[in-house]
Amino acid sequence: MAEAVKVVATNRSARHDYFIDDVFEAGIALTGTEVKSLRQGRATIGDGYVYIDAHEAWAENLHIPEYSQGTWTNHAPRRKRKLLLHHTEINELLIRTREKGHTIVPLRLYFKDGRAKLEIGLARGKKLYDKRQALRERQDAREAQRAMSTKGRAE
Repeated sequence: MAEAVKVVATNRSARHDYFIDDVFEAGIALTGTEVKSLRQGRATIGDGYVYIDAHEAWAENLHIPEYSQGTWTNHAPRRKRKLLLHHTEINELLIRTREKGHTIVPLRLYFKDGRAKLEIGLARGKKLYDKRQALRERQDAREAQRAMSTKGRAE
């Protein structure tokens, strides 16, 4: 049985700013109006970050706008949200984030088989020269692909 995945939001700057060492899939505890707002495809996770407090993982600064047809039951758009992970995963994240230069960043927010999931990455910060080198490699690959496609058309 194929898993149905509907991506709501991605953090494109995370892969530019960080080396992603490991990726985890976490459930996310949401209220009803947050789920309805996400199903409309409205969310921003670019400013978000994840931290561990008292052996619980929390995501903060994920912007899920208020549900348009919500009433007094609407949620706060930038509240902190609990992430649902196994204790072994939380312990691994806690140990590895204590190392110098490591942090946890949100990568993708999506629905998998009807349940909201947040893909988080254990990341190390990139230096400016690393970012330039990655950009140069992407441009070289793009130029090589373009050259190969025009070579096939010339004949």
